[in-house]
Amino acid sequence: MQLCLNEQQRRDLMQRGFSRRNFGRIAAMISAGGALPFYNEPAMAQLSAVRNMPPDAVKINANENPLGPCPEALEAIHKVAKDGGRYLYEETFGFTELLAEQEGVKANYVQPYAGSSAPLHQAVLGFTGPNKPYVAADPGYESGAGAARFIGAPVIKVPLLSNYAHDVKRMAAASDNAGLIYICNPNNPSGTLTPKADIEWLVANKPKGTIVMIDEAYTHIAGAPFNSDLVQKDKDVILLRTFSKIYGMAGIRAGAAIARPDLLEKIRGWSSGALPVTGMVAATASLKSKTVVPERRKIIGDVRADVLGFMDKHNFKYVPSVSNKFMVDTGRPAGEVIEALRKEKVYIGRPWPVWPTHVRVSIGTQDEMNKFKTAWLKVMA
Repeated sequence: MQLCLNEQQRRDLMQRGFSRRNFGRIAAMISAGGALPFYNEPAMAQLSAVRNMPPDAVKINANENPLGPCPEALEAIHKVAKDGGRYLYEETFGFTELLAEQEGVKANYVQPYAGSSAPLHQAVLGFTGPNKPYVAADPGYESGAGAARFIGAPVIKVPLLSNYAHDVKRMAAASDNAGLIYICNPNNPSGTLTPKADIEWLVANKPKGTIVMIDEAYTHIAGAPFNSDLVQKDKDVILLRTFSKIYGMAGIRAGAAIARPDLLEKIRGWSSGALPVTGMVAATASLKSKTVVPERRKIIGDVRADVLGFMDKHNFKYVPSVSNKFMVDTGRPAGEVIEALRKEKVYIGRPWPVWPTHVRVSIGTQDEMNKFKTAWLKVMA
């Protein structure tokens, strides 16, 4: 398995504190195509539940967009499907150039991916190690931390502030040798926003050599400012974009990392293979649409406002969200409520250890959320 690593990669790994004994695990992640070659217990439990889900279930457990791809994306997929026997790299090039143009950067500042999980995991491979910790919020999206632990990099969790924003000052001070500081904005699972000024402060005051990764998976939904300007200024920043959320392409897979070419080179070396042409053409068509983002932002926002109003009406405590999910306090062990809702054919998200009585609820269609509200009142009674 060490043959998967070139000499330059081996030297870099040694400089970050890895021993040759670690190389097998690194190679395992490479052979997994950027996907983690393991599951944690909560993920396994959720996967088992999905496999046994009845066809009429309300599935609001994975921050998906039930609206699916926009009409333009569906038409592009239909047209290209007949040529699926070809790699069609030109479609990937076209997507890269269009996204770069829209973000105000050169094309070599954009690296396309099938979603955003692979560049997150590969950034962990590229920048963290036994001597280079991974820093993230708590609660926060756990995938990067899982990758860091798997390869032996320390994980430092920093609690959210009282307003549920990232505590950027504590994150900057968490380690003077941090390899990667991860910011998901809006945060997953809380759905809350960290002000752009705070992110700019973090980039300006982080330890020298530390990379700030900003996951903008949910930024379209919140209508919040993006951080392309930081990349335009050649800061130590990597942006993650995915088409899984507002664009409704979770099962089709398209995304990108946006950063300085030298930073992309550090993660590009851990990836391989052509990208799905259906994902590339659907993503390109989605970017060209002038209506899909504002229309869906309003749809999701209206359904979210309705369900949070329901929570207010019945005096349930929740974390205010600007995203397509929210955390609600059950007042008792979260697993009990999750299991009780499953018996009502309503599937919600998993709990986070730091908030043991909270559950994450994704925003579905209005009909799905109406069914959720009925089941919720029954279970919480």
